[in-house]
Amino acid sequence: MENLIESVFSESQRILKATLEAHQETIKVSLSRCIKSLKEGGTIFWAGNGGSAADAQHMAAELVGRYKKNRKSLRSIALTVDTSALTAIGNDFGFDKVFSRQLEGLGEKGDILIAISTSGNSANILEVAKKANELGLHVIALTGETGGKLRDVCHTLINVPSLNTPRIQETHLIIEHTLCEGIDSAF
Repeated sequence: MENLIESVFSESQRILKATLEAHQETIKVSLSRCIKSLKEGGTIFWAGNGGSAADAQHMAAELVGRYKKNRKSLRSIALTVDTSALTAIGNDFGFDKVFSRQLEGLGEKGDILIAISTSGNSANILEVAKKANELGLHVIALTGETGGKLRDVCHTLINVPSLNTPRIQETHLIIEHTLCEGIDSAF
């Protein structure tokens, strides 16, 4: 049991360090882009499946509510939470369109889409990224090591150097919290 615990923590630390080394500048630029969009009245949209859907909801709430300090509410929407929209769109257009159809109605040029997919190959995430491109949004993709197909339809790729889904997800959370903390400090 001790070996398991030490192994998980060691792997996590190694991946966090490698991600910081590979993407510190990319995260900084992404943060600046998010702040600029919000200051200009833009919206940050979040999309993901499973644990990444939970991250999307969590991060949108951090910006609309509060992260660490009381400040004005910021425009942020998780495309993962409206069950009526998700089920209607899924039924009428297919599961691949559950996020892109919402973004088509809500997104505007200058907004940001943060697309979260450990594989980078989730069909509905690829579709929302393509729709974001059509609408003039900037797409920031959080993925695992390869970036999957998402690497070809995003503007900014932050690919965690791992193929281990739980380690990728926990690293995504650190990146997401870093974005929220930076945004918090700008408002």
